[in-house]
Formats: sequence, structure tokens, C-alpha cells
Amino acid sequence: MEAPPPATSSTVCVTGAGGFLASWLVKLLLSKDHYVINGTVRDLGEGKNAHLKALENAGERLRLFKADVLDYGSVAAAIAGCDGVFHVAIPVTSGRPTNPEVDIIATAVTGTLNVLRASHEAKVKRVVVVSSVVAVFNNPNWPTGEPFNEDSWSDEETCRKNEEWYPYYLSKTLAEREAFEYAAKTGMDIVTICPALIMGPLAYRGSERYICSSTPRKLSDIINTSKSLYPAFNYPQKFVEVDEEQNTRFSSEKLEKLGWTFRPMEETLRDSFESYIDIWLDVDVDFVMRMRMWYQRYPMDVDYSIF
Repeated sequence: MEAPPPATSSTVCVTGAGGFLASWLVKLLLSKDHYVINGTVRDLGEGKNAHLKALENAGERLRLFKADVLDYGSVAAAIAGCDGVFHVAIPVTSGRPTNPEVDIIATAVTGTLNVLRASHEAKVKRVVVVSSVVAVFNNPNWPTGEPFNEDSWSDEETCRKNEEWYPYYLSKTLAEREAFEYAAKTGMDIVTICPALIMGPLAYRGSERYICSSTPRKLSDIINTSKSLYPAFNYPQKFVEVDEEQNTRFSSEKLEKLGWTFRPMEETLRDSFESYIDIWLDVDVDFVMRMRMWYQRYPMDVDYSIF
């Protein structure tokens, strides 16, 4: 029998709970004694959600709901009775979408509106929508050389000029705009977060927008740092670098004023690599442990690319 939640608990919903970012959010919330989490997933199968059910306190305070953000009823069922909502889910297609305007862009907007409408009906106190810096930097009118801040919004026409990425750019931009328009119409407390590249392992004011991006990172910086930490891996030798003058910079000053601090890149990469190695350990513990011990003694003699 599941243990009852704490007497002073708050129930929050995390959409797309099985995803990378959402999984870490669920883990963080479970580490706080006063949260009960309703997580939405597209498939309730054991294999899809084993990583969630294995989290500490999941048995007592994590409830999974099969839901699709395009199905208002399923979303409303997961959000009913919640005090807060984290909307992390994004539309996913298998393969290249045949109609990006419908499959990705309209889906993202409709899904976000369904979550907001269900939250409003349930009298949720606050909704946090995860957007992206792609909703920020496609702005041709922003002063050249100035770091982008929360006042910048991507321009629809500029987004469409990027044939490969425009569906994602527009889906994030339009969905976030709809969120703020909904907040203006209903008076809901809605906060958006615009992260940049997410790697590795808030106190918010209401109706605000926050960019979450540390200093610019070149691909070569990431590769060179990874090499210094784990030199035995194989790394890409050929890649296209962005000219320094074209490097997009963001200002997270607004978020940092709330006490937010970014983890060092070295720490993030080390945690990421160790998690990958742990996955390999599940395949053949004895073999990989022997290889790791050998690597510690003779670092030039082992090539981890064999795994």
C-alpha cells in the first residue's frame, strides 16, 4: 500500500514527465518532502517509465497519467486538483514531418493552450511553461553585439528563413506568445523559462519570462573539455564552427538576481559522461569495471569506443 502524502503537501503536474529535462524536474520535486507529482506520459508501459519509477520517493509521491496534450480530457484529468503545473512536453513526430505547420507548430500551440485551459479550470496557482532561447534570438531588430534578454522575441518571418529548423523555432515562439496572451486574458500566473543547450544532471514572480543560458560555448570548447576529462573516448574531428562575431549571446541577469547560479561546464560534462558509463555497466559489469581499472592504470591503452 502506498504511504499517504505529507499533510502539508502540494500537488503539481509535470507534462512529458518521461523526457530528459522533465525527468530531472520530477527527481528534484520528489526530493522535496512536500510535493506530490502527477506526471503525464504518452505510454504507461513499464519499459518507457522505469527510470521514473526507480526515483527515490516515486512509489509514495509520483502518479503517472497517460495523456496527450492534444487530448484536452486526458490533460484535464492529470491537472485536476493540482496547485501548480510545469508544462515541459513538446510535440514529437516519428521521422521528418510531412506537414510541419500542422504536425509541429499548430500542435505545440494547441497543446500549450490545452494545458493552460485545464489549469485555469482547475484553479491552478501557477503554470511554468518551458520555452527555448529560439523564441528569443531570431530577432533582426535586436542591436548587433548586444546580449539578448527577455525583451527580445523571435520574428516569425525570420524564423521561416531557416528551412530546416523553422518548425521548431516557430512552435516555441508562437506557443510562448499564446501563453502570455492567455495570461493577459485570464489573469493566470504564468511563467516561461527559455533554456539554451541542456546538458547533464525558483522562486519566480508571476507572469514573467526568464532566459536560462550561461556563457556561449563553442563546439570545440565542449569537445576539448571532454577530451581533457575523458581522453580515451573517440571524438569528432570535423565540424563546422560559428564565427566568433556570429556567436549568439544571452543575458540571464534577470534569473541570476533571484539567486540562480549555473553549474560549471566541466562538472556538467563529467556527470554526463559518468551516467553514460553507468549505462554501459548495466550491460556487462565485470568487463567494463576491468576496463575502467585498466584505464586508470594505463590511460593510453584503452579506447572506450569499443563499447
